[in-house]
Amino acid sequence: MSKKKKKPMKKWLKTLLRIGCILLCVAVVGVGSLFGVNAMVKGTVDENILTVEEAAKLQDVDCILVLGCRVYEDGVPSDMLDDRLRRSVELYEAGAAPKLLMSGDHGRDGYDEVDAMKTYAVEAGIPSENVFMDHAGFSTYESMYRAKEIFQAKKIIIVTQQYHLYRAMYIAEQLGMEAYGVSASYRNYRGQDAMDTREVLARAKDVVNCIFKPEPTYLGETIPIWGDGNQTNDENSDFD
Repeated sequence: MSKKKKKPMKKWLKTLLRIGCILLCVAVVGVGSLFGVNAMVKGTVDENILTVEEAAKLQDVDCILVLGCRVYEDGVPSDMLDDRLRRSVELYEAGAAPKLLMSGDHGRDGYDEVDAMKTYAVEAGIPSENVFMDHAGFSTYESMYRAKEIFQAKKIIIVTQQYHLYRAMYIAEQLGMEAYGVSASYRNYRGQDAMDTREVLARAKDVVNCIFKPEPTYLGETIPIWGDGNQTNDENSDFD
């Protein structure tokens, strides 16, 4: 009894299988690299995330750098930003640093994160001259770059939510600053799972930025953080 010969696999099917295998391998390597970078960023700075009490014991800190976040049309900070500001005031009152640097997005008319941030601090009793505004902190990377180059900060305490602290501190250190972080995660935030996923990608992107160190959207003249924060007020500001 003769055996039937197997029909040869069509060339196009073999090619398709090869391509599928290559793409699968690339995907596995890519995902592995992302998680490797993620672990590296977190591991590099993890020990410098402090409590308020620990941060208050640091010496010669130039400023508390507060990263901007969404502000509503009426100027009210979002929950995430409100928590960052609350933590920054707590740190200032604990004596962690003599100055606050509010860094956020004020790149278009009608939207101003930093004025709302400074208003919060001044209304909490912090003198206006001790609160600086960085109007061109359009991204975490740009906020760190400008803190060093424009505001001449060398040693900083960064305030943002826990998931965001790792990247911010990593960038600061890669740009040459001594950076510590204090978490402002007072509550659970809507959409946190999605933010955690995006943060993995953002960490990988900013690792690349830290290698090539591109300049931010805007630079300009230096405004030393040890000076008068009212230098950073604009025509719409209303601070004494």
